[in-house]
Amino acid sequence: MFAGRHYKTLLKKCQPIVVKINGFEQEDQNLTGEQLKAKTHEFKGRLAEGETVDGILPEAFAAVKNAPRRLCGIVCSVCGHNITWDMVHYDVQLIGGIALHQGKIAEMATGEGKTVVATLPLYLNALVGKNCQLVTVND
Repeated sequence: MFAGRHYKTLLKKCQPIVVKINGFEQEDQNLTGEQLKAKTHEFKGRLAEGETVDGILPEAFAAVKNAPRRLCGIVCSVCGHNITWDMVHYDVQLIGGIALHQGKIAEMATGEGKTVVATLPLYLNALVGKNCQLVTVND
């Protein structure tokens, strides 16, 4: 996913954030669906009170990671094919989300989860009212 000589520095800086995200996500597993939804209101309130987007990033990313976890095992029909949902963000995808939030480029091959990665900074930046859109293209 990462290329160039600076990826090791990025990985080193992101690792403590990933640990925090995973810790918060573990706690979020104890929340009801309504409590998880209420996190959005909580985050917006904290931002309005002066917290920074970077400050709430681990908690916001954890909420985004927890949402698809709740769908695991659900069967849905996609283009006439039954598919069992099994996607939960991997650590490397969390790092990709951090990189995108920081305005960096995260190159990913087909099948590595570009859309899943993009949901992380998309949600975070939408909390402050930024107009966020997600477009992904596959060949």
